[in-house]
Amino acid sequence: MRDAPSQIFGAVNRDARHWQILALSGLFLISILTTDYGARPMHLVSALAGTMTAQIIGTAIVGGKFEWKSAAITSLSLTILMRAVAPWMWFVAGLIGIGLKFAVRYNGKHIFNPACIAIVAMCLLFDRDVWVSPGQWGQAPLLLGWAAAAAALVLSSAKRLDIALAFFGTFAAILIGRALWLGDPMSIPMHQLSTGTLLVFTFFMITDPRSTPDSRIGRILFAALVAILSAWFIIVPNVLAAPIMALAALSFLTPILDRLLPADRFQWGKPSKSKEGRIHETQTPGRSGDARPQLARL
Repeated sequence: MRDAPSQIFGAVNRDARHWQILALSGLFLISILTTDYGARPMHLVSALAGTMTAQIIGTAIVGGKFEWKSAAITSLSLTILMRAVAPWMWFVAGLIGIGLKFAVRYNGKHIFNPACIAIVAMCLLFDRDVWVSPGQWGQAPLLLGWAAAAAALVLSSAKRLDIALAFFGTFAAILIGRALWLGDPMSIPMHQLSTGTLLVFTFFMITDPRSTPDSRIGRILFAALVAILSAWFIIVPNVLAAPIMALAALSFLTPILDRLLPADRFQWGKPSKSKEGRIHETQTPGRSGDARPQLARL
């Protein structure tokens, strides 16, 4: 019994996606409990049906192991961020997000974050029938959400705190600097920085290790560029889902930065040693151009 907490922590920490699922589930509950117009269980069920369907079909076509965790994370993100006039639209969004994860790849690495590209595609396809609601939750729930998301990312083995800080720091600096330059009250940039959409984007979307640059320098540069374009989207055309639109627009930079600044490619999960010490086929980090399963000697 004394070892139970450490065993539970070890089991959760074995895969970075476990922390994401726990944190996003918490944000989903916050949305249900604190708003009348936020995420609803039926929307999550619809999104899960779409993502799991696409994951099953994609796995059957390209082969490999069925990864339910990616589908679950995408479903939770879609449910928290996206609003639509009909429940079936979350199903379509799930199909699009996971489907494009399989369809649009370079060197074995998908280009777009599934939830990000799904939201952008749905907004373009259905116009005013689909939207993003940035002003979610009150102040106290929002602070709780930031704390939970930050804790999940810090504890996670994905080690992507650098890209989250680079994006948020650049984004905040631009908005606050513009307010100081124009003599605007600080309440304006503070309001722009205090949204549920920005929370989920900063900790669970731009930090996706499978659709962002492999090298730390590449990630920081990528995050800064996304922040600059996000700020422009807010200042000029006043786009509500500015960070999401900016990430989708600049996702093509990831393979370019991976080529210019090569580094070991991140793989989900960690190899585990069996009692017999046998060789297991597992995903091990390799160079950015090699995403194939390798034999790991344990």
